[in-house]
Amino acid sequence: MTTILRGTIQKELPDLIRIRRDLHQYPELSWKETRTSGLVAAELGKLGLKVRTGLARGTGVVAHLPPARNGSPVLGPTQTVALRADMDALPILEATGKPYASRSANAMHACGHDGHTAILLGVARTLATTPDRPNGVTFLFQPAEESGGGGEQMVLDGALLGEAPGSDPGGPGRSRPVGGVGPKVDRIFGLHGWPSMTLGTVGTRPGPLLASTDDFVVTIRGIGGHAAFFHVARDPIQATAQVIVALQTLASRGIDAREPVVCSVCQVNAGSANNIIPETCLFTGTVRTLSPQIRASAKDLFFRIVEATATAHGCKAEIDWQPGYPVTANDHGATERFFSVARDALGPERVAMLPSAFMGGEDFSYYAQHVPACFFCLGLTPAGQQPSAQLHQPGFDFNDDAIATGVEVMCRLALQE
Repeated sequence: MTTILRGTIQKELPDLIRIRRDLHQYPELSWKETRTSGLVAAELGKLGLKVRTGLARGTGVVAHLPPARNGSPVLGPTQTVALRADMDALPILEATGKPYASRSANAMHACGHDGHTAILLGVARTLATTPDRPNGVTFLFQPAEESGGGGEQMVLDGALLGEAPGSDPGGPGRSRPVGGVGPKVDRIFGLHGWPSMTLGTVGTRPGPLLASTDDFVVTIRGIGGHAAFFHVARDPIQATAQVIVALQTLASRGIDAREPVVCSVCQVNAGSANNIIPETCLFTGTVRTLSPQIRASAKDLFFRIVEATATAHGCKAEIDWQPGYPVTANDHGATERFFSVARDALGPERVAMLPSAFMGGEDFSYYAQHVPACFFCLGLTPAGQQPSAQLHQPGFDFNDDAIATGVEVMCRLALQE
């Protein structure tokens, strides 16, 4: 099996690199992945897979490859393994200088979703020519991981349910498709390119791997006035400064020190002139946690700190709390499968048990709420080198040399009985 898999992957690799670089040249932002979705559907159609398009507000694609023994259909009960890739880009101006750099001034693949998509297409090509497949394989290509929760929309549209009929989750009058193709999914795997890990390695951990992602927009309202007569005004900038400082106690004093919490203020906007105290000051940011309990506690404490501190300075706080992705938590059984498969494929020295979770977020978390799931990291940086750029930076580019490892591990996860 190893010889067959690796031979097929190496045969497909040049074209997978071509596809990856094509996707890199033509990045599309969340919910706008029309070209990418069309390319994916066409490639899957060439393989003779059952393909369904139009999920997740229009650009989600799901396909299914049935099990086979020596190329013949399998009779009787089987398992269905889902594999997922995300397709959207980020609103960043690219600065890689590569000949296949983004042709859009407003978008680039700064998170490696072009690589993820090419890898999953490579898995589909490889498995379609593999005569022995004990499991059915469902391929999920989703939009809007970066912004909007495309994974949640895929779940709501029934991508994990197979062809089972159901009521329209979009409500009366909506024509959103329900159900995917093939049988109901039994377990799911996904990957993400990781610049801080060595090329040719993979890693994950059971339980929480990535954080929940809640965002906030806070408006502090005071009383404006002349900068020289501050005593008759209520300065929202001063109040905001104190609120931001006080929020640092959310992690340092408000939550158990053994529980990771991030509270970052990333934008502050106020004022129109150097001698006018404004009426309002607005700031935005994010809170990241690793459990539902700490997530709820952090939200409650955030509200109390902001409202009380603003009141103490004669101002009023208006909080727009925007719940984001849940914690990405790996199922223990699915994670054990991953470690077993990856160690057999690559050798134990190339498979890492990650020591701790990351505080970034991922909408793969929505799939994990419904079926056993494992999300893992794929190393991108050659041994002995430092990453040339991190995720979400204008100099980032997915390393094509990681494609073969990603394809092989995903294929083996699909094939394990």
